[in-house]
Amino acid sequence: MRSHSEYSFNVLLCPCQVEISLQSSFQPGMKLEVANKNSPDTYWVATIITTCGQLLLLRFSGYGEDRKADFWCDVMTAELHPVGWCTQNNKTLMPPEAIKEKYSDWTEFLVQDLTGSRTAPANLLEGPLRGKNTVDLIVDGSVSELQDVSDPFLYWPARVIQNVGGRLRLRYAGLSDDQHDEDVWLFYLDVRLRPLGWALENRLALEPPTGDNLLFIYFAKHYYSHICLKVLTLLCQDHVDLPKHSFKTGMKLEMVSPWEQLQICPVSVTKVYDEIYFQVTLDDLTVDAMPQFVVCHANSPGILPVQWCLKNGVALERPWGYEGQDFDWADYLKQSGTEAAPDTCFPDTWQNRGFAKDMMLEAVNPHRPAEVCVAQITQVRGRLLWLRLEGVAKPLSECIVDVESMDIFHVGWCEANAYPLTPPLKPVCQKQKKVAVFTVFPSVSGSANGRYGCSKIFVNHRCFSGPYLNKGRIAELPQAVGPGKCTLVLKELLSMLINAAYKPGRVLKELQELEDQSWDCHEETLKAKYKGKTYRSTIRIVRLADQIQDFCRKVCVKLQCCPNLFGPVLVTDKCPENCSVQTKTKYTYYYGKKRKLSKPTGGEEAAEGELAKPTRRRKKRKAIFVQKKRRSSAVDFTPAGSPQDSDEGEEDEDAALQSGSEGTSSEPREDHTDASSVEVTSSRPRRTVTLRRAFSAGNAAGGKEEEGQLVLDRNPLEWSVDEVVQFINSTDCASLAKHLPGDIDGQALLLLTLPTVQECMDLKLGPAIKLCHQIERVKVAFYKQYAN
Repeated sequence: MRSHSEYSFNVLLCPCQVEISLQSSFQPGMKLEVANKNSPDTYWVATIITTCGQLLLLRFSGYGEDRKADFWCDVMTAELHPVGWCTQNNKTLMPPEAIKEKYSDWTEFLVQDLTGSRTAPANLLEGPLRGKNTVDLIVDGSVSELQDVSDPFLYWPARVIQNVGGRLRLRYAGLSDDQHDEDVWLFYLDVRLRPLGWALENRLALEPPTGDNLLFIYFAKHYYSHICLKVLTLLCQDHVDLPKHSFKTGMKLEMVSPWEQLQICPVSVTKVYDEIYFQVTLDDLTVDAMPQFVVCHANSPGILPVQWCLKNGVALERPWGYEGQDFDWADYLKQSGTEAAPDTCFPDTWQNRGFAKDMMLEAVNPHRPAEVCVAQITQVRGRLLWLRLEGVAKPLSECIVDVESMDIFHVGWCEANAYPLTPPLKPVCQKQKKVAVFTVFPSVSGSANGRYGCSKIFVNHRCFSGPYLNKGRIAELPQAVGPGKCTLVLKELLSMLINAAYKPGRVLKELQELEDQSWDCHEETLKAKYKGKTYRSTIRIVRLADQIQDFCRKVCVKLQCCPNLFGPVLVTDKCPENCSVQTKTKYTYYYGKKRKLSKPTGGEEAAEGELAKPTRRRKKRKAIFVQKKRRSSAVDFTPAGSPQDSDEGEEDEDAALQSGSEGTSSEPREDHTDASSVEVTSSRPRRTVTLRRAFSAGNAAGGKEEEGQLVLDRNPLEWSVDEVVQFINSTDCASLAKHLPGDIDGQALLLLTLPTVQECMDLKLGPAIKLCHQIERVKVAFYKQYAN
């Protein structure tokens, strides 16, 4: 049987009610009172900017839109209090020193700043609920009030039997454990769920559902034994108030039938309860028709305007007893003397939330609410999805759901919440290879139910890419990966990084060495392709959501790139590390493996003398090649781990790069030529091979020729990107200046080698050799003039 891991997938971000519900209990915009680090025993008001699990990004009031003083804190360790705590405990409110003089009257400022705002719940900042997520606060045995399915003004208490990632199994109070067939499954944000006591506060009836043999006396005796008021208040505080509807009695509309499978039928508004709820009844023109009705509100899924099916190419069922052969809304409205509900009565019926045909997900079986199956989208029309449940026998395997249904989940949701998933009945055999695209929604980061699921991992393209990763390829990656199961999201991210490397095999080797004893890891096999060869390695990937940030940061450090290049935090403007101003050489000098410049052994005069007098025991050409190689190794100072280095752990191809010392500028070529050997194997005299064009007097690079040797007026380590371009333009390689990457300054220029020039600049061997010759001349001049 084919598992989910055998499909290749693209990550798709599809916001829905499930995604919104699984966010942190702390919301952006909430106000807190936070301790001042520089002023003991003083506090100041701060606003939550964003959240990441139990981490909060805060900004002190008074900074406005200035983000320079934003700071992260951990809810579990930081000293955070709700607004008003300082007044109750006689603590001092004092603004930070940096903005103390910004306003003359801080009291008036706070009044204006706090008016209309909301504070973070006190029970989430202290006590046993500190830092908890909303879903984790719903424990087994909690009691809420459940609205009757046929009367919106009737409620009855229901007990939480099971909480699966926010999907609750409820049992009406008074029912015994043997009556589990009467259990109801609802997502915790369903509008039918209310906190205990809500019905009495709103003067609504508290009565058992019609037809159920419930023991009212039993519940009355044990009314308070099941109460968990704190939990249940939080359970429903995220509910969005339902909007008012504008339906009137007698209006006609279309609706996905809750009674018949895969049918959209004409229905009528038969009763308006209030400005929130109304009743719709299935149109049935037969004489002995039994009314079938359902309670709706303005946001009810499945209600559609008249002519929706016609506009979307979907079949509309004729009402029972309709005499005409073809159903026509205009004739039907005229015969019944009714009007169609205007389009303004309905939510956005065209928004598909990014879903598409053939995407895979997990969905609740409508015939067995306790069962979750593998599902495939077979059709998308407006905001409706046609699903095929893979583990259900036909004809019960197909259903229609709304894009914001709380009964559809991302692939891996069941596994992340330790809930059984009904697999497909048999493997799907297809003649043509097809790719299944999985829709991924977030799980509860760091929570007990979703600790194996992570939120989005962002790729911050503006951050420094380091010596291993190609900045151009990084820019082509998607802005975010996930959310979804931790191992799946991280495996996809690491695969993209490997493919974006100068030498994928080298990055694969670095990742293989990454290890931390504190991580809960899962081993995945990743592969890299480079110059026709495939490398495979087993990489350890963290499985828990609360370890993702540490894992991403250590991967960045291992690859010598900016710690914020990828991770759970989105860098929207300027990176906190200020890495955007760095070039490859400057950044790796401070953040990577430092290497000192080595002085040429024996002096430059000795090196030149050796070049002029090759040894007798070897052929002239090879002797010159060896001596050139020694000189090149002296002048090159590539940081260890850069893409120019030899890959000791790779296969034959990269093993061949070890013919010289590590980091040498002269590396073997496929056609047995070399940038260093071309100069002496040329038929022209050495003097004529060198650069014939001197720099102009005003050249920023400041170079000129004396007796065939390049003389620099300025240290090339200090050359800017523009000065490097000016130098290349002044040589016989001027036509190659346009191929230079945009971040090559003087230091980076001295690190370029023949393989790197060919790969990064996409040059043929001949032009690449010419350019490397000019770079070699700058290296020689640099060591003669500035190495000491």
